[in-house]
Amino acid sequence: MLEFLWNAGAFIVAIGLLITIHEYGHFYVARRCGVKVERFCIGFGKTLWQRVGNDGTEYAIAMIPLGGYVRMLDGRVSDVAPEDQQYAFDKKPVGQRMAIVAAGPLANFALALVLWWGQYLLGVPSVKPLLAEPVAQSIAANAQLPSNALITHVDDKAVSTWEGLTVALANQIGADTIMLTLDVDGQPQRFQLNTRDWKVDPDTESLTNSLGLKLWTPAITMTLAMVSEEGAAYQAGIRQGDRITAIDGQVADDWFKLVDLVSASADKPLQFTVERDGARIDYQVTPKGVVENDQLVGKIGVAPTREAWPESLKVTQQFGLFGALQQAAQKTWDFSVLTVGTFGKLFTGDLGLDNLGGPITIAQGAGNSAGFGLVYFLGFMAVLSVNLGIINLFPLPVLDGGHLLYYVIELFTGKPVPEKVQEIGFRIGSALLLLLMSYAIFNDFARL
Repeated sequence: MLEFLWNAGAFIVAIGLLITIHEYGHFYVARRCGVKVERFCIGFGKTLWQRVGNDGTEYAIAMIPLGGYVRMLDGRVSDVAPEDQQYAFDKKPVGQRMAIVAAGPLANFALALVLWWGQYLLGVPSVKPLLAEPVAQSIAANAQLPSNALITHVDDKAVSTWEGLTVALANQIGADTIMLTLDVDGQPQRFQLNTRDWKVDPDTESLTNSLGLKLWTPAITMTLAMVSEEGAAYQAGIRQGDRITAIDGQVADDWFKLVDLVSASADKPLQFTVERDGARIDYQVTPKGVVENDQLVGKIGVAPTREAWPESLKVTQQFGLFGALQQAAQKTWDFSVLTVGTFGKLFTGDLGLDNLGGPITIAQGAGNSAGFGLVYFLGFMAVLSVNLGIINLFPLPVLDGGHLLYYVIELFTGKPVPEKVQEIGFRIGSALLLLLMSYAIFNDFARL
C-alpha cells in the first residue's frame, strides 16, 4: 500500500508539472499573440479548484491528472461578439496560430532542458562501462570481446558511463552490426557485433544483457540489504543486515546459486541459517510461488548487498552554470532523436508494440526514480517531458501535430482545410490515439 501511494504521489507530481508546463506554453504564446484565453485547466473530470484571474481567465484544477487544456476564444466553437473578433484564435494569421499550437511541445523540450541542467548542476553519479566476461554463446561472446576492458565508443559515439552506453545501444536497435571501441590495457581496439538476429525485449532484460554484454560490478555478498515486510523471509523472522550462511545445512556462499534454489522451491520449506550479531539462527522459510513467464518460481523478498565500487570506476557528471547548460542541451537533443527513432522502430517491427507503457508504467517509473533521489527524479521527468513533446507533434489531428499539419496546408494553399475534412481527421485521430492508449494500458496490466 505504501509503495502504491509513493508511486501515485510521484506520478501526480511528474505528470502535473509536465502538463502544466505544456499548457502554459500554449497559454503564454496565445496571450502574446493577443488571443483571449477563457479557461486554463489542469486535469479532467470534476473541478477541485477554480478562480477567475484579473486577466479574465478562469484557472482550474480537475480531479483526473492525465491531461489539461487551454480554451481560447474561437469563432469555430462559439459565437464571438463583433468587438471581440480581434481576440479570437481563428481570426489570427496562420503563422500566429502555428506558434500557439507549437508552443506546448516546445515548452516540454524547454522543461527537459531545465531539468537536465539542474541534474548536471547537482551532479549525476554513475560508473564507467567496464566489461566482465561476456555471456557464453551470445553476440558479445561471438565477437570475442575481452573482459576487464572499458567501452569508449559505440560506433562513433563516445561513451563514458553505463547510462551513456545504454542510450547509445538503444540508438542501434535494428542495425545489422554495431562497432564497439574498447580500451584494452591502454590500447584502443575495435570489435564488430553481428546484430542481425538481435532480439530486444526491455521487459525481460536490459539492452546490454540482450547482447551478452556483462558489465563489471562489485561482488555480491550474502548479507541482506533489503528484506520486504510482505516477503516470506521477513515473515519467517529474517531481517535486514542478516548474513545467510547455509540453506538446508549446505554452505551458502554464492548468491546466484541461492536464487536458483529459491526459484526452484516454490511453496516448499527451506531451512535458512543466518548470522546476526555474531550468533547463528535457523529459520524455516517457504518461498511464495509466483508465476513468471508461464513458470512457477519461488520468491522470499530479499536483496543482497554488494562490495563497494572502486573509486577509479566512479564518475560524477557535474558542471558549472554554462557547462551544465551545454550538456543539458546536448542531452535534450540526443533523447529527442532517440525517442523519434524508438517510435519509428515500433512501427517497423524492430521493437515490439508490447514495449509501450501507459499510466501504471509511468507511475512505477516515477516512484522508483523518486526513491533513488532528486537527481534521478529530475532525469526521469526530463525523459518523460521529451516523450510528451514528441508524441504531441505526431501528425494526428487530435494532437498538436495534427493542428500544425492543417495549418501548414493552409499556409501553402492560402485557405483553411475544410471543416468537414478536419472533423473526419479528428475522428480518425481520436480513434487511433484511443487504440494506442488502450494497448499501452493493456501492457501495463500484463506486466503486473
